[in-house]
Amino acid sequence: MANHSQFGFQDASSPIMEELVEFHDHALMVALAICSLVLYLLALMLMEKLSSNTVDAQEIELIWTILPAIVLIMLALPSLQILYMMDEINEPDLTLKAIGHQWYWTYEYTDFKDLTFDSYMIPTTDLPPGHFRLLEVDHRVVIPMESPIRVIVTANDVLHAWAVPALGVKTDAIPGRLNQTSFITTRPGVFYGQCSEICGANHSYMPIVVESTPLTHFERWSSLMSS
Repeated sequence: MANHSQFGFQDASSPIMEELVEFHDHALMVALAICSLVLYLLALMLMEKLSSNTVDAQEIELIWTILPAIVLIMLALPSLQILYMMDEINEPDLTLKAIGHQWYWTYEYTDFKDLTFDSYMIPTTDLPPGHFRLLEVDHRVVIPMESPIRVIVTANDVLHAWAVPALGVKTDAIPGRLNQTSFITTRPGVFYGQCSEICGANHSYMPIVVESTPLTHFERWSSLMSS
């Protein structure tokens, strides 16, 4: 859960999000090195007198041509690796279907016979003490932790997006089309997200709440919801 005045990412709760945070830090270090080098050269040119060695130098031209290519490779290789990791879906232990509506979500646990429910935002007037305004829902998505979860995302009316920042997940929900993503939660907890596609007047009132629990707790919850 994000805090007030927070500049960084939320605490990563999935391997994909951990990789994204590491790549973000890696890219910032590269950008910091580039800015430091450029500032140093600017200061050097302002303080030193220009000579023929700095005006016409084949070695310098060769360096500032090859160096950007090396920097791009340093950024592209880990980026492509993460992209392939995000697209790769291994054999999931659980498949969840998320259907976007104006302005709520419908969830179907396709591995169970009758486990389907709608998830609405709890109005501020009905919100229990200690819960988050505009983020809490009446029915949470409960999943077993440390298990591969596949999420199939679609929409029933307009464009939506199923996004949970702590899990590194953001998938568009498009009417008439099925998109899929996957994640693994590394710890128990409650993770909040929101629709990330402008979908109408109440776009900001269709939150997403994912609760990661031990397998035994999930089995009790699923049997209770199915009965």
